[in-house]
Amino acid sequence: MADVLGSYDQWLAGAWLTIQLTLLGGALALALAMIFGMAGASRHAWVRVLNRVYVEFFRGNATLVLLFWFFYALPLIGLRFTTMFAAILALGLNIGAYGAEVVRGSIKAVPKAQYEATVALNFTPFQRMRRVLLPQAFALMLPPFGNLIIELMKGTAIVSLVGLVDLTRASKDIQGSSGETIAAFSVALVLYFVIAQMLQLFVRYAERRVDRMLGRRLPSEPSLGTIAAGAPGAGVTG
Repeated sequence: MADVLGSYDQWLAGAWLTIQLTLLGGALALALAMIFGMAGASRHAWVRVLNRVYVEFFRGNATLVLLFWFFYALPLIGLRFTTMFAAILALGLNIGAYGAEVVRGSIKAVPKAQYEATVALNFTPFQRMRRVLLPQAFALMLPPFGNLIIELMKGTAIVSLVGLVDLTRASKDIQGSSGETIAAFSVALVLYFVIAQMLQLFVRYAERRVDRMLGRRLPSEPSLGTIAAGAPGAGVTG
């Protein structure tokens, strides 16, 4: 165990690469999700077709296959990417396809009365989306986006197959040099869990901020002392 913990520099380097892949892949996935998600909510059929082509193709392919395609296949026809860029593309394109459906569904979930109000106010389609529909839809997107970013983070483990030394590859290297299989992979489990919790905390913080911006902050729950005293609104009648 001492040898495993003593390799903290390898653990830190692997964790940092995992975080980098998560943030950069997540940024690409978010951009693609917003673009193609709004395309899926368009009134124009040809724009919706673009959404379906992107979503069905990249959602229907494994991230590992996409990574191998970018890293091994495309160089054969003259398109070469760095290993890092190929990994970000594979992760972002795959998770972005799932995110596009989240965006489309969230926009469609905004009450129809809100859309009708924007028409009555003579808003342009761009103003309707930017000022009314998208802010409300964004609050609905955040919880599933939180799940997707964690899935993306866990999916970064595949980059160890193309030579990047992420958290998974670091755990394998340390296990091979120390012979401590249980200890090495236990540390990897803990580090992945810690990163996931950090992402989840960030998403929950963003949810609270968006709710406050939209005036959706819920009143605080009554304390036990207030309920015991039978205060008005505490649910205890005199």
